[in-house]
Amino acid sequence: MMWKSLPKPFLALAPMDDVTDVCFRQVVAEEGRPDVFFTEFVNVDALCSAGREAQSRRLLYTEDQRPIVVQIWGKEPEHFRKVAAELVAMGFDGIDINMGCPDRTVLKNGLCSALIEDHARATEIIAAVKEGSSLPLSIKTRLGIRKVVTEDWIGFLLEQDLDAITIHARTVKEMSKAPARWEEIRRAVDIRDAMKRDTVIIGNGDVASRAQALDYAERYGCDGVMIGRGVFRNLWIFHPEKCDTELSFQERLRVLRRHVELYRDKWGETRSFAILKKFIKVYVAGFPGAAEMRKECMDTQSYGELLEKVTHSSIGTGIPTN
Repeated sequence: MMWKSLPKPFLALAPMDDVTDVCFRQVVAEEGRPDVFFTEFVNVDALCSAGREAQSRRLLYTEDQRPIVVQIWGKEPEHFRKVAAELVAMGFDGIDINMGCPDRTVLKNGLCSALIEDHARATEIIAAVKEGSSLPLSIKTRLGIRKVVTEDWIGFLLEQDLDAITIHARTVKEMSKAPARWEEIRRAVDIRDAMKRDTVIIGNGDVASRAQALDYAERYGCDGVMIGRGVFRNLWIFHPEKCDTELSFQERLRVLRRHVELYRDKWGETRSFAILKKFIKVYVAGFPGAAEMRKECMDTQSYGELLEKVTHSSIGTGIPTN
């Protein structure tokens, strides 16, 4: 069982839409890998429709990115069942069901985080995935929609015989604006222990460093910590040594070049160039002239133009600054 074989505490890269594609995961794998990778959100309804080809791109991964968990979401239980069976054949190490996305449209349509208040539908979807797949099954969710319902909701999920549960320590309404309530992660762990379940509990929310992740795991008792936005502030957040090192101007641009080349070679014109540019702020930061260079990079309109800026930039002295 994948989750039980991980070191404790383990660190996971969160699933993030238009972020954790095969290219970004490859960069992270090369520069300082987590213990577990997650894909972008994959819509099961789209995979069972005419939009299958575009959605299938989200299922690409490399062997360097194992263990790799695919996160799925959607509406129709039968589509969950059908896609789950396909994911087994694709070689994924686990399946994760998105029951935490706070997007208003998604919530309005009764999907993802809406399932927090629809236990019958959640049960149906979980059963469908189990019918289609024998892979380890996990769920990523939140504390509630408008109010915290940890005992009711997490207690319900623990009754579903899941392998792991990731809890983003905020409600849906709080989005990412309010401080994460890590005391609720501790409560979830206590509920699990009282129920005598062996489900792995993963905490998520407001984790800005590797040291903080390890401290939170010990303080709140969770088996692992998932890091999402923290990787934008420090791409090397998972690396045991580099996580606290001020990396040079040249080193940052080397990794940016690598990312651009991976993205260009994998996606070409089939995926938006604008998606790639959102990563510029990850790399072009922490050195003199970074703001000016970021603007220049954001103004580029092609892979060649961006690579030219990165390769031949005269900005920066090589001495990082805060």
